Parts: sequence; C-alpha cells; structure tokens
Amino acid sequence: MGVQEIMDALDRERQAIWLEPPEEVCGIMRGDIPRGTGSKGQYLSTLIFAENELRTMTDEILWYMWELAAVKGGVNLESLQALTASLVDYKGHMFDYVGLPRTGAFVAQYVDGVRQCEDLEEFSKLTGAALSYLNRVHGWVDILFPWGICDGFRQKPRYGRAS
Repeated sequence: MGVQEIMDALDRERQAIWLEPPEEVCGIMRGDIPRGTGSKGQYLSTLIFAENELRTMTDEILWYMWELAAVKGGVNLESLQALTASLVDYKGHMFDYVGLPRTGAFVAQYVDGVRQCEDLEEFSKLTGAALSYLNRVHGWVDILFPWGICDGFRQKPRYGRAS
C-alpha cells in the first residue's frame, strides 16, 4: 500500500467506528481477550493497559511527532521515521497484546507508510490520519471502560483536603 492508500484506509476505518464502537473494543470490555492477556484469571489489568497504551500513543507520541513535523519544525524526516519504526511499532504490538489486533494492524500499516514518506508534509498528513483514527478508538475505550470500579479505591483524606 502507498501512503495515500494507507491514509484513506485509516480515514475509512475512523468513519466506520465513528458512531458505533469497534467490535474488538466491545470484546475486551466483555473480557474477550484474544491472546488471553490478564493476570490471575482477570482482565481489568488488560483494560487498564489498553487505555494507557492508547492514551500515550495519541496524547503523547503521535501528537508530539505530528506537532514537530507540522507546526514547530526543527526535526528531520529521518529522525521521525526512526522513532516511528521503533516506538510506534512497539506500541502497535501492544495493542494486539491487550486485545486490539485490528487496531494493531492499522498501526502496522501506518508504520509502513511512514517508511515510505518522502517529506515532512506527507509524514504530517499520514500521522494526522493515524492520530484521528486512534483518538476515536481511544475515545471508545474511555467511554466503555468500567470507571465505576475505581470507587473501591478511594484515597484516604489528608490534612486540608476534602474527601
């Protein structure tokens, strides 16, 4: 696939999951983790890892690489390609590990596309498409995450702090 084809695939997938969550997100929320990831027979830790991996990928890694390429400058394409090949590729494998293999496959396509980029503008457009798609997946994980379980882990009140 070429860079434009990968951008188009990311955009189509984002549109497909815009109003309805991806099945793999619904699956992990039910405890259907394809690789059986979890500890001691539970899957809450897997959900926490899924949320964290998506958050760091979108809010930190891709955002800052996009910002350097599209807004701030001061970075070259080869450096961004090297970061993508190591850091983003690693995160993509983590998505598979936490029960999001389809998401991981789209990340692998993105990484392949970055290798093909010829300039920072093309990198910025491709990264923007990946960021938009992954933000949507992350949004669904946040929406469906069982946040109420956290009520069992209230902090103890401290001096000068209301409970």
